[in-house]
Amino acid sequence: MNICPCGSEKDYSECCEQIISGVQSAKTAEQLMRARYSAYVLAEMNFIFESTHPDHREGYDHAGTKEWAETADWHGLEVIDTNKGGEGDSVGEVEFIARFTEKGNKREHHEAGQFKRKDGHWYFTDGNMVRPKPLVVTKIGRNDPCTCGSGLKYKKCCGK
Repeated sequence: MNICPCGSEKDYSECCEQIISGVQSAKTAEQLMRARYSAYVLAEMNFIFESTHPDHREGYDHAGTKEWAETADWHGLEVIDTNKGGEGDSVGEVEFIARFTEKGNKREHHEAGQFKRKDGHWYFTDGNMVRPKPLVVTKIGRNDPCTCGSGLKYKKCCGK
């Protein structure tokens, strides 16, 4: 058994290979995103190009992308969230983190990928990097309940 790189824990031949080889189309934006991740792991650059929406292919560097995909050491994919992108939708967004090592440095690619259905097929259109949310610091008043959960006022507990 050859586990699919996309993290589905299914056999590759029953998962992303079906989509990458063209035997079947991705039914959802998430399926296409998972297949694209697997295609990067396996350096299937023709699929990466073909699964990119025709209006978004300008500037695609086939050789450079292939070299990068082949030299990266892929560690896994984590799907964070999906917004639309189902079988009845025409657009969708998939937020994911792809983990890999490049030139000895561990990296995480955290992206909100945009997908669009055209002529019954899902295509990748664009991706936006997801940045960490800023740390929010709340000021605790002396008479507020203590944040440790003791039930005491802050000034009588941790605020001493």
